[in-house]
Amino acid sequence: MISRLISKQIEQDFFKEKAIIVLGARQVGKSTLVDAVLENYKAEVLQFNGDDADIREIFDKPTAVRMRNILGQNKIVVFDEAQRIPGIGIIIKLFTDQVKNVQVIATGSSSLDLADKLNEPLTGRKYEYLLYPLSFAEMVNHHGLVEELRQIKHRIIFGYYPEIVTSPGEEIRLLKLLASSYLYKDIFSLNMIKKPMMLDKLVRALALQVGSEVSYNELSQLVGIDKGTIETYIDLLEKSFVLFRLEAYSGNVRNEIKKGKKIYFYDNGILNAIIGNFAPAELRPDIGALWENYIISERIKRNTYNGFHGKHFFWRTTQQQEIDFIEEVDGKFYAYEFKWNPRKKARFPATFLNAYFPESTMVVTPENIDEFLL
Repeated sequence: MISRLISKQIEQDFFKEKAIIVLGARQVGKSTLVDAVLENYKAEVLQFNGDDADIREIFDKPTAVRMRNILGQNKIVVFDEAQRIPGIGIIIKLFTDQVKNVQVIATGSSSLDLADKLNEPLTGRKYEYLLYPLSFAEMVNHHGLVEELRQIKHRIIFGYYPEIVTSPGEEIRLLKLLASSYLYKDIFSLNMIKKPMMLDKLVRALALQVGSEVSYNELSQLVGIDKGTIETYIDLLEKSFVLFRLEAYSGNVRNEIKKGKKIYFYDNGILNAIIGNFAPAELRPDIGALWENYIISERIKRNTYNGFHGKHFFWRTTQQQEIDFIEEVDGKFYAYEFKWNPRKKARFPATFLNAYFPESTMVVTPENIDEFLL
C-alpha cells in the first residue's frame, strides 16, 4: 500500500474532542486513507456511507440519545461521502458534544456542499484535511527517487490517481471512466448545473488553455453561455477539486496585469482524458503546458501537506514580461520558471526583480524537480 503523507497527522489528532474532516475529489483514496489509519482500531469502528439511501434515512432525525444508541460500544464513527447526508453538521456536533470519548471522522468529495453543512455547526470542533491524488513525494517515499524520476514522462500523461498508478496497462480505459463517471457527480447532485453539455464544453476549453490566461468573456462566447454562468461553473469545478485558479500578482509596478487568471487541473491524467490525448510526452506539442500543469499541481500538494501559509500567483505585464509561479510568504517573494527542456534558458524580468526583490529565483526542470517538490 502507498502511504499518504497526512496519515500520521490524522492519527495524532485522534480523541482530542474534535471531528476529523477529510476532503478531496472522488477516487483520490479518502476511504483507503481512513481504513489505513484505523487499522489498529478495527473492533471499535462504525462506518456509514452517505451514498446509501438507508443510511440517510437512519440519520434523518438525529438526537443525542439516538447517536449513543447507534454508536453502541464503538469508539470511532466514520461517515464516508458525508456531504450526501442531510444535517451532517448537526449529527457530527451531537457526537462530538454529547457522546464522550468518541472520535468522528467524515470524508467528503465536495467542499461546497459539505462546507455549507459543517462550518456553522462545527466551528472550533473540527480538524480539516485536504487529500489530493497521489503526489510525487508520496511516490518517492514508496519506491524511491530514482524510480519516480524514471516515471515523470508517464505521470505527465496519466497522472497520479491511485487506481491509475496501481493499474499499469489500463490507464487510458480507467481515466476515461474516471473522467466521465465521477468527475462531475457531486456538482450534478447539487442541482446547480442547468446545461451539463455546456459544462463538458467549458471543461474542455479550459483544458486546452492550461498555462495561458483565461478570459471569462472569451469563454462565454466560445461555450455559448453567459459570463456569470461561466464563473459559477468554474467555482463549482474548483470546489469539487477538479481544477484550481491561479491569480495574477500586482503590487506597485505600472502595466502589471491586475485581474488575470490561469486555470490548472489537479491531475494531468484527468486533463489529458478531457482533451482526449494520451500521446507520449515526446510527441506532444503542448508538452510545455503539460509540464507547467504537472509541476504547479504537485507544488500545491507539497505546500498543502507541509502547512504552507502563503499565497500562490503568476506575474505578467502588458509588455509580456512573465514569471510562471510566485509564492508570497510573510511579505517575501520566491519566483519560479518552469522549463521542460533543461537546456532552454529562462530569464527573470528585471522589472520584477527590482520591484519586489525576491528571496530566491529558480528554474525548475526534470533535472532538479526533487529540489522543488520534496
